[in-house]
Amino acid sequence: QEKKAISMGADIIVATPGRLIAHLNLGYVKLGGLKHFILDEADRMLDMGFVNDIDKISSYLPKNRQTLMFSATMPGKIRQLAKNIMNKPEQLSFAVSQPAEGILQVAYEVEDDQKLPLLKHKLKDRKDKDGQIIVFASTKLKVKAIASSLKGIGLNVNEMHSDFDQEHREQVLGDFRSKRLKILIATDILSRGIDVKGISLVINYDVPPDPEDYIHRIGRTARADTEGVAITLINRKDRRKFGSIERMMKREVKKLKVPAALAGQTEEAPGSKPRNGRSSGGNRSRNNRQSGGENKSNQGSSNEGKKRRPSRKRAKKPV
Repeated sequence: QEKKAISMGADIIVATPGRLIAHLNLGYVKLGGLKHFILDEADRMLDMGFVNDIDKISSYLPKNRQTLMFSATMPGKIRQLAKNIMNKPEQLSFAVSQPAEGILQVAYEVEDDQKLPLLKHKLKDRKDKDGQIIVFASTKLKVKAIASSLKGIGLNVNEMHSDFDQEHREQVLGDFRSKRLKILIATDILSRGIDVKGISLVINYDVPPDPEDYIHRIGRTARADTEGVAITLINRKDRRKFGSIERMMKREVKKLKVPAALAGQTEEAPGSKPRNGRSSGGNRSRNNRQSGGENKSNQGSSNEGKKRRPSRKRAKKPV
């Protein structure tokens, strides 16, 4: 049907980059007379890995055209893309949107190794068992680690990030829309461009790098005059960043402490930084750290039988 409609002549074509390239490769799409080329959600296209596809589509376009680019944020990659495919573009900026009034916003001040236990507690003990939940993390590595950890305690979880191809993304999103999937762990690839009814809770595992990204993330809940909850986990280094978000919204978000019952529980996810400042490659318990120290001590005592320098004799320490 698509081939027939395009071959017969279409005034406007609306397509994803990958789908349009598939038609272009078959040779029956002629763009020589194109006048307007529009990129919607250009920043999300970059996050999803479509920059090469956009460059390829641009190679088919006539030089004499108008190019319009719509982007919620304007990071360096977007500016570079605009420079590559546009000719002396004019930039128009509009007022920053505000979160819906139906969103209850709260934040927890935590250490990095307290995030995962607190997240598990919130998801396991939630009152709205039927509501959909999105958890946003800053990197693909964290998304994968969080999803794996939550699956390990029996939660109905899947993940979404740019490593998935378009078909896989659509399958996961379809499961989420149909409520077969209750909890989705995602990067900012999911913060815009989707409208799923029934999302009652959004959790920011990490504070987003841009205040506008925060608005888009929590905007996944409280759609169409409904109500929802947005929880953000703030570590020490992100407090200033979260302050910028509050200033943009012109409101202060209520800060909560980790519940006393969870205060002693810690669990490090890959990509996070534990309290000693070293990057963690996985979960590590306090007992493991202690046993590691004992191994070093035992290794030292095993060297007692080695020959020592006569001039530096030491008394043996009691074992």
